[in-house]
Amino acid sequence: MTKPVVLVDGSSYLFRAFHAIPLLTNSKGVHTNAVKGVISMIRKLQKDFADSQLVVIFDAKGKTFRSDIYADYKAHRPPMPEELREQIEPIHNIIRAMGLPLLIIEGVEADDVIGTLAAQAVEHNQQVVVSTGDKDMAQLVNSHVSLINTMTDTTMDEAGVLEKFGVKPEHIIDYLALMGDKVDNIPGVPKVGEKTAVGLVAGLGSLEDIYANLDKVKDLEFRGAKTMAARLEEHKEQAFLSKELATIKCDVDLEFALTELKSSEADNGALLQYFRDMEFKAWIAELSSDAPAFELTASAGPANDASVVVDLPAAFEGEAEYDIVFSQSVLDAWLEKLKAAELFAFDTETTSLNYKEARIVGLSFALEAGKAAYVPLAHDYEGAPQQLDRDAVLAQMKPLLESSEHKKVGQHMKYDMHVLANHGIHMQGVQFDTMLESYVLDSVATRHDMDSLALKYLGHKTVSFEDIAGKGAKQLTFNKIDIEKAGPYAAEDADITLRLHQRLWPELEAVPSLKTVFEEIEMPVMPVLFAMEENGALIDADRLLEQSAQIEQRLQQLEQDAHNAAGQVFNLGSPKQLGEILFNKLELPVKKKTPSGAPSTAEEVLVELADDGFDLPKIILENRGLAKLKSTYTDKLPVMICAETGRVHTSYHQAVAATGRLSSTDPNLQNIPVRSEEGRKIRQAFIAGEGYKLVAADYSQIELRIMAHLSGDEGLLKAFAEGRDVHRATAAEVFSVSEDDVTDNQRRAAKAINFGLIYGMSAFGLAKQLGVGRGEAQEYVNLYFQRYPGVREYMDNTREQAKEKGYVETIFGRRLYLPEIRAKNAPRRQHAERTAINAPMQGTAADIIKRAMIRVNQWLPGSGFDARMLMQVHDELILEVKAEQAEAFAVQLKAQMEAAAEIKVPLVVDAGIGDNWEQAH
Repeated sequence: MTKPVVLVDGSSYLFRAFHAIPLLTNSKGVHTNAVKGVISMIRKLQKDFADSQLVVIFDAKGKTFRSDIYADYKAHRPPMPEELREQIEPIHNIIRAMGLPLLIIEGVEADDVIGTLAAQAVEHNQQVVVSTGDKDMAQLVNSHVSLINTMTDTTMDEAGVLEKFGVKPEHIIDYLALMGDKVDNIPGVPKVGEKTAVGLVAGLGSLEDIYANLDKVKDLEFRGAKTMAARLEEHKEQAFLSKELATIKCDVDLEFALTELKSSEADNGALLQYFRDMEFKAWIAELSSDAPAFELTASAGPANDASVVVDLPAAFEGEAEYDIVFSQSVLDAWLEKLKAAELFAFDTETTSLNYKEARIVGLSFALEAGKAAYVPLAHDYEGAPQQLDRDAVLAQMKPLLESSEHKKVGQHMKYDMHVLANHGIHMQGVQFDTMLESYVLDSVATRHDMDSLALKYLGHKTVSFEDIAGKGAKQLTFNKIDIEKAGPYAAEDADITLRLHQRLWPELEAVPSLKTVFEEIEMPVMPVLFAMEENGALIDADRLLEQSAQIEQRLQQLEQDAHNAAGQVFNLGSPKQLGEILFNKLELPVKKKTPSGAPSTAEEVLVELADDGFDLPKIILENRGLAKLKSTYTDKLPVMICAETGRVHTSYHQAVAATGRLSSTDPNLQNIPVRSEEGRKIRQAFIAGEGYKLVAADYSQIELRIMAHLSGDEGLLKAFAEGRDVHRATAAEVFSVSEDDVTDNQRRAAKAINFGLIYGMSAFGLAKQLGVGRGEAQEYVNLYFQRYPGVREYMDNTREQAKEKGYVETIFGRRLYLPEIRAKNAPRRQHAERTAINAPMQGTAADIIKRAMIRVNQWLPGSGFDARMLMQVHDELILEVKAEQAEAFAVQLKAQMEAAAEIKVPLVVDAGIGDNWEQAH
């Protein structure tokens, strides 16, 4: 049977996809939702109608012949949203790159071109499928032509048209003419709706038949039939005009025939570039996965050495050749090349992701794109081939790896530094890290793991660990993976790392401020973080276990209190049961609903209900908070103590928070609460070693000081320069009283305003925080801006500059891109504007603490102090120092940190000393 030709109504899907899919943007703020929707639909058609000819038709710009017939045709349609307009050209480009015929014919609509091509197909006894969501197309349906709507996954033949509309396909035009169409501004006959139109057409036939038999209309069975003839007579001219407008033209004078429209081979290189621009990761991965699986082939040299020839995706050129090294002679040859290289990529394969437990299984390196090697050293599965001795190879490579003269590039090299340290190698000469290059270039463009970077910047889908190791409980550790699979995977890591550097570094060099952030902040702080992670923090496990027991008792009491408040036993962890009790049984006010329409029991809802004085939400909030503390810290920290060091070793992440802030995991040190008694008890469990003290040094009000610097507001600059209590000074300005007369409530309000404005708090949010009316809160904000006009000017200028540039910068040149800053959607745009105001302050604070860490790390070795950095949390550094040196050390540490940056107001550091973190803080 001949395959049907598929005619795609591109314009129909363009609008439907735009409105059906939530607005999506890539990292540069370009909208992509319509592109994603339309191309998804076409790709589905290609799959469902394999071997069929697809032709895609779009409306042309400008008016058509229907506008000449009726000047008001489509006159009421609103202008196309700019977010949609910008997506049309990319859609057209992608369709062309897919090799599909794309038709845009001036003077007619896409419907008319489709109708004409369908008519040609019928003449040749060819089956046609019209892919559309437009009801007007039902008039084309016949024994050869059917409709398919890929967005609703429905099809429609002749019987389907009759079932859906109540009239046969040949009468759809008459049906539409009678009803009219508000969207296209086709007038129709007034007060003729769907049921009336069906009654007229089913009873009498075509529009011509109806007007030839107006005397029979009164006998038809629909409401208003007795008076309908007069109305039809009155609006006869309008009815026939409507039919002319609704009729799809099937005889457009085309310069080509349907049989001449043929698909060409897809341009995968162009498609990869378009998909990278749009950041459609799944499609990039799909295109990049066409290369055949790796196959080991014999190479020249020793019999058991091997090389792997890999076909590369279209985004690359040529082939890649990866050596799998088993013999000393081949390793020696590679080492000579590495020593002579200006830069080489390096990577380790290990037994664990836990850097304290991980041991080396193999090493990989690359000298140029497409040339890499893997040296297996500790694969110990049954039947594994003989490998070089790990200790001997590491000893041979130690001078090279510890040489600062031999420059290396890696992906997340801090991890590799830890692993090498486990084997007694202290890596030096790490000049580039592709994770950090990507992060500094654009922190919000993508995740910064290698697989994501390869897709985004190289259009290449890497071999994933799961591809070679399996998934879930049966996943193999690297030492158990067959070298025939492990070798190409590991060598590819080094190859892709080098390629990423070659792609990313020129882009960083092109922006001097970003190059400076990379070279003077991110790369120098990386070895500092490595040292802090190696040092670890000493934990009093007994104290934490005692606290866990206390929390458990309190949780049991809270559970009983909750049951009493609810009047029944229920599962406190079940949102459904909790919602039933709160909103049905206790009839508490519903503050917010879930997407499914159920009353929400989210934390912000419970906080609001608790603030309204309801007991059960208060109990639930306390229960949730304590349960999280127990599971995350008091239970977990004792079992995280490293058996080898007796300490807990966190992992600091440089490339997660968009603003430049560090984050940490296992444990997360940033989220230990400081205001609650339970949180303070957890900090008490972080202790100094015997004979040592902890010193905690914290920047005071650093973001407010940065606000004063950035805004240049004279009032704020003066308050900080004179060392005054800035919240009290603000209160005095806002409330027009002397600083001595400022009340505690006034200072509290001023503090809320100072910090609230940094984070974009509205008058509504301020009112909730202060417990005052919205009008009163707005008055506070207005007074604030009157007293500090420089702050208002800074905020206004920052918003405008962000819209113009698409990003904001810290004092040191770090950029944060804001994809939604020009969004038409107000909430998303406003969120981006708030971020634009806050990010330069938060990002500058992050830069300053990193500069401080670098400075302190450089100062410590020659300082004469027995001290080491242990932790960094928010704007605070925690160090361990010999007890008798603590007082003098705290003084000099404070001076070092205060000198980490020069801004228009003094940086102030508060330093404390204690036997535990809470005492020192």
